[in-house]
Amino acid sequence: MAKSFFKIILFFLIVLSTNLSLAQTEKEVAPPYNIKTVSFVQNNQNVVPIFGLGSGFQFQFDDLFGNEANYYYEIIHCDYNWAPSNIQKNEYLQGFDNQRIQNYSNSLNTLQIYSHYNLSIPNQFTQQLRLSGNYILKILNEDKEVVFSRKFMLYEDIATVPLQIKRARNVSVIEYKHNLDFSVKSSTITFQNPIKNIKVRLIQNGNFNSEIKDIKPQYTIGNDLIYKYDTETQFWAGNEFLYFENKDIRIASNNVARIDSSTDIYNCYLHTNNARANFPYTQFGDINGNFVVKNTNATNNEIEADYAWVYFSLSAPTYRLDKDIYINGMFNNYSLTPDYKMDYNEKKGIYEKAVLIKQGFTNFKYVVADNKKTIDNTNAIDGNFYQTENEYLVLVYYKENTGRYDRIIGKGTANSLNIIN
Repeated sequence: MAKSFFKIILFFLIVLSTNLSLAQTEKEVAPPYNIKTVSFVQNNQNVVPIFGLGSGFQFQFDDLFGNEANYYYEIIHCDYNWAPSNIQKNEYLQGFDNQRIQNYSNSLNTLQIYSHYNLSIPNQFTQQLRLSGNYILKILNEDKEVVFSRKFMLYEDIATVPLQIKRARNVSVIEYKHNLDFSVKSSTITFQNPIKNIKVRLIQNGNFNSEIKDIKPQYTIGNDLIYKYDTETQFWAGNEFLYFENKDIRIASNNVARIDSSTDIYNCYLHTNNARANFPYTQFGDINGNFVVKNTNATNNEIEADYAWVYFSLSAPTYRLDKDIYINGMFNNYSLTPDYKMDYNEKKGIYEKAVLIKQGFTNFKYVVADNKKTIDNTNAIDGNFYQTENEYLVLVYYKENTGRYDRIIGKGTANSLNIIN
């Protein structure tokens, strides 16, 4: 009986330790309704949050309550799989976090009031982030509860990553996918056991939700690691992002059908978009999912750009799948939350959704996802075309045999405008 009791206790300990290890994985917490326009900014531009080690950046967001609430920040260093690393905070951070964000100001001459917060890294408290790798930035309230969080990465420039975008080698998807061919080279590191110690992360248009990971080197030539896979490094090409522009919020301009100013804040009704999957590819410029906050009549866009209800509508008469349609882009961190799920209007026969967005220039797209938030790229509303211009990025992680954390040692970028057949 004692032996059986011991086995039961051992089983529960194993289950408990497994659950604890799973619980450690950090996932981005979506912001609540009142937090809008969350972005990483460098050189006065919204950017994908991947920065060179030692470079500075800002983290900005708006609180629509506009009551100058106190927000705090915490920075956590993570491993390749986004579990907190075993590195002590004083090893990866010079100074302190858990400090109040002191740089904030209220909106000026806007119908929608808000408080704008700007956290600079480094700052007087957090003087330096010392190590490369994955990080989670958490924004906390006065009770030190997590309000929302975002991922960012810091990389070292000690490995080069030559990257080429090619059409898929599989005949069945040659018209619809992009294939990434790349290698990893370093003159300063002799890779130890690269199959085990080297990991990569492939990202399309800054969308971490669709990343490709856990790809091993296919073979090596000397100290060069070669990745020339047929299917493992392929992305669905998608279509060019749609966009609207309301830099002058009172005027119906690019893709805005009409403006309604009869309510407390402006309403922008966009032209109804047609599903493009069954139409030929049409080339037009986009900014690969990004957005620009802009008020043409303002001098400080951060606090003088207003918010408007933007009414999206989509005509997709041939769409019959039992899945949901979402509005997606960097403006909402490619989120699949209910705030961005479209509703079907049976009377009009179209999908509709109103979203509160800060004025400017905004890229967006429509995506199909099931109830588990798995995106269906095969049946994409706007189709997949190899001619689509996408921005691709490869991050290389390295952990030595005796290493304590996953370093990011190099970054490679390429654009599918330079696609190779």
